[in-house]
Amino acid sequence: MNRRHLLVLGGAAVVAAGAAALLAGPDEAPPRAEAPLAFPALPGRLAAAQRIEVRQGPQSLIVQRGGGEVWTLPQKAAYPARADRVRSLLVALTELRLAEPRTADPEALARLGLDEPGPNTAALLLRVLDGTGAPLAELVVGRRRMRTIGGPEGPGGETAYVRRPGENQSWLAEGRLPVDADPNLWIEREIANIPEERIRRVSGTRDGKMVELERDEGPDGRLRLTAPANAPAADEVSLDEVGRALEGLTLIDVRPEAEAPGDVAGEGRFTLTDNLAVTARLRQENGNVWLLLSATGDDEAARLNARWRGWAYQVGAWKLPAFAPSLDTLKKREG
Repeated sequence: MNRRHLLVLGGAAVVAAGAAALLAGPDEAPPRAEAPLAFPALPGRLAAAQRIEVRQGPQSLIVQRGGGEVWTLPQKAAYPARADRVRSLLVALTELRLAEPRTADPEALARLGLDEPGPNTAALLLRVLDGTGAPLAELVVGRRRMRTIGGPEGPGGETAYVRRPGENQSWLAEGRLPVDADPNLWIEREIANIPEERIRRVSGTRDGKMVELERDEGPDGRLRLTAPANAPAADEVSLDEVGRALEGLTLIDVRPEAEAPGDVAGEGRFTLTDNLAVTARLRQENGNVWLLLSATGDDEAARLNARWRGWAYQVGAWKLPAFAPSLDTLKKREG
């Protein structure tokens, strides 16, 4: 190939590169070498993870593996933690990348939120440990932010300033770090989610007096007050609240059943389709309502009891008349 042909080909390559740059647009950064993983060995060691520790300011969190894929919260009497939250954090650590080195000056670390973790600092200390207590991943996490568009640091995404405990070298890391030290944000909040159309009958007891409700036949059947016989007209909204008592039910707090506070406030028995019955016992203390649940029936009841047995759940105060209705709570409101 002669020199003239080489020059023509070289010129064409320059034109093509220029056209590609124009087509890429101002918001698209050119390709760059991928940043190294913060914990390259972690993916192969996740099966050994047994404990997660988080400390930030005055708050601390422990998430303990309870067997298999179940993680629990020792600070909440070993109640189950949110499996999705644990999984998201562990996966995020395997994908975290150290994009750029930043300051190694100990005096400057506080500006990045990376001073020594303690009760009076904002720095977060995260540790993932195996069964012997050896760390699989350790990180001090400082300021985090969401980047919505591309820029010198790469395409949009989440970034955080991090450093390894015992080291002064800080890094700008790319990737999500869904971690905080509040145990209440890690607890599995769902108690039950049983659709209202499955509830056929309800018996509620308050102050020694009983009411009974029954659902009309048909796909659009609604609960109606059937006892006592001389009961006044019932409020439709209040009846619907009873029907939805077990639908989307979540907790505010949880304690062992033996530590359920307050005095007996009422009881409700729900008869459902598919040979399932649920009994709700309620307690009240200083306006707070605590709920204890049990089920009878077939395999579904066994699964529910495995989740509910031994626990008392704090629920919204408005759930008391839903689980233990009375004539007073059901009567039609005037006006």
